[in-house]
Amino acid sequence: MQSELFHHIHPYGPFIPENATKLIVGTLPPPRFTTGDLKEGDVDFCYGSRDGMLWVILDKLFDLNLTFENTARAIEQREQFLIKRGIGICDMVESSRRAKIDASDLGMQQVEMRNMLEILRTHPKIETLLFTGGNSKNGPEYFFRRHLKESGENFNLKVISNEIPRIHQFVLDGRLINTVSLIAPSGSANRAIGSLDHYKKMKIKDPEFNTIDFRILQYKGYF
Repeated sequence: MQSELFHHIHPYGPFIPENATKLIVGTLPPPRFTTGDLKEGDVDFCYGSRDGMLWVILDKLFDLNLTFENTARAIEQREQFLIKRGIGICDMVESSRRAKIDASDLGMQQVEMRNMLEILRTHPKIETLLFTGGNSKNGPEYFFRRHLKESGENFNLKVISNEIPRIHQFVLDGRLINTVSLIAPSGSANRAIGSLDHYKKMKIKDPEFNTIDFRILQYKGYF
């Protein structure tokens, strides 16, 4: 008899300031954010996992002096940064089922997606989607492509650049929107970074150079 699947529900609704021109798009935070069993160093907010690197990268990139703890102050710091920079966060996945309770994208089953097209129509200033991962199975770009296909509206995701990070464009109601598939701010992407020729060359020049430094250089052009 198959054991009951864990219902992994996204704990946060979209955080989209009125002035947002960019939208960070991922999948789901780790299951402990759904159950409320946060660890020391987690922040109860989007991308708040102590194991994630998005806020570490943004903290270094913008010299934010963020706190990394489960406090209201830590949440407010992140919200104020997003409002000031005109950046929203809205992940693709509303919920999924899991046989194994972990944060693996590949482990997601019976995925229910958010209606990103409707969200974009509700926020007409957004012109760039920043995917925190690429088109690998169950990644944010993968789900967005599926969402476009299932909409039945015949969208064409045009390739602008196939170099990392991959950039595409599509037109929504006459409005041009760019998508940028950044290297994921998670430990699982470190091996992929390590295999990149560009990273290897930079590492040879500076042995202290690491995968977070590489992401900072990449993210800098889009945040």
